[in-house]
Amino acid sequence: MAQVDFTERQLTLKLVYYGPPLSGKTSNLRALHGKVDTLNRGRLMTLDTRDDRTLFFDLLPIFFRASGFSFRIKVYTVPGQPVHEATRKVVLAGADGVVFVADSRPDHREANRSSWQNLQANLVSLGLGALPIVVQYNKRDLPDAVPLAAVDRFGDPDRLVLGACATSGEGVVDTFFELVGRAWEALDQDLKLAGRLGIDSATFRGALAEHVGVTMVK
Repeated sequence: MAQVDFTERQLTLKLVYYGPPLSGKTSNLRALHGKVDTLNRGRLMTLDTRDDRTLFFDLLPIFFRASGFSFRIKVYTVPGQPVHEATRKVVLAGADGVVFVADSRPDHREANRSSWQNLQANLVSLGLGALPIVVQYNKRDLPDAVPLAAVDRFGDPDRLVLGACATSGEGVVDTFFELVGRAWEALDQDLKLAGRLGIDSATFRGALAEHVGVTMVK
């Protein structure tokens, strides 16, 4: 659940990027970090092994103000390797939304499915079964990428999936804003944020779009 201080007019959201090893979770954060105004972004912290796999997590704090209210968005990734299950669960705790970064290569279908099942199990165990989730299929630039119309939608044929190439930044911001919008809507239903803060979803997203250098977000 988001940390909200109505007296101090502060809101902190926690977003987590989840997925199989080497699917592009870290590349998403690096691309997103590059979009944020240098005066407002925190340091992107990473801890990688020699083969460039994220060992623990990345942290990308984003600070900005809108309508006299202070927002802080913490963005994390989790390590994809099975051996780091405990770390994944710790990072996932308290999240307000998840981006599931799947690998578009055809031979990674099982890895995607296994990681998705692991995510679902952890969400249930943490009491987060209703958490907003956005599915991104990364590595769309590869010649053998599975067409989006044919990718695994993890049990929901109507599930929205977004394409991306995180190394070039394509689709990264779109994915982030899709999750931010869903997270805000979920919190608004529970906490009545629009009425209590005087900030509707459009105002919130508009302020964030300006902050990260996006001209317009629909």
